[in-house]
Amino acid sequence: MTPEQMEPLASPRTRCLHDVPVPGGMLRTAVWEASDDAPTALLVHGVTSSHLAWSFVAERMPDVRLIAPDLRGRGRSNEVTGPAGMKAHADDLARVLDAFDVDRAVVVGHSMGAFVSVVLAHRHPERVRSLLLVDGGMPLDVPAGLDTDSLISHILGPTAERLSMRFATERDYLDFWRDHPAFRDAWSPMLDEYFTYDLHADTTGLRPATTYETTADDTVDMNAGASLPDALAALTHPTRLLTVPRGLRDEPPGLYAADHLQRVLAAYPGVQHERIAELNHYTIVMSDAGADAIVPHIRAALA
Repeated sequence: MTPEQMEPLASPRTRCLHDVPVPGGMLRTAVWEASDDAPTALLVHGVTSSHLAWSFVAERMPDVRLIAPDLRGRGRSNEVTGPAGMKAHADDLARVLDAFDVDRAVVVGHSMGAFVSVVLAHRHPERVRSLLLVDGGMPLDVPAGLDTDSLISHILGPTAERLSMRFATERDYLDFWRDHPAFRDAWSPMLDEYFTYDLHADTTGLRPATTYETTADDTVDMNAGASLPDALAALTHPTRLLTVPRGLRDEPPGLYAADHLQRVLAAYPGVQHERIAELNHYTIVMSDAGADAIVPHIRAALA
């Protein structure tokens, strides 16, 4: 593992980028450093995201060491070869902790990252102190028997459709997201950086770094594979779930409608839950209001 570069964001805090060896390539990993005796949290992003989803959180926690990889198939880890799936991501995260000499960490996962975090706690229980699951990690309300494309459409909708789109310039891509219902009223300079980082150039133009095929494989495993049910059945780590009332396009009721959420919490009574009002699936992490809501929960877990 070697440090790649130090990069400032729109926030005043600086992150250092490293490449961590994993099967099939190198996992690009960001570290927001703090003092030598600072606690560490591992931050795990969502299905088509990158480590920069955590920039809003990072600027509010200068006293905490934050480690956030680009999961395989995403961001600057998008050329890692081999199968993905919850187990592969979880094992990658254990290697990230090894690379930075972290024995145990508070693990914070958003969206698909929350599902990966639950599987990490199952496969490597000694590496996890506690889990903070942000609008993910618990079973979704998905009809049985859907084929892959229908499953992707049911959960991600237009978010998946853009993965096949091509953009002529960075500005075109930013304009696409500026007009997105989830961000119209919550744009900031850090989102410019987040979405620009997501772009990958190939022979057809600029495209999102994550491919549809990668997203499909992980989404199917997340919802129809055995890894998550097995991990939830064995869950003993302190776990808190945060949900929001609006979804990927700022629509109600979000990923966890009230009746479905009630059933989930009844099935897993050891999971503490809090509903964060007004925010959507994206802005719970990628906005000032969302970071303000999440950070106290991270601090409580670290304490």
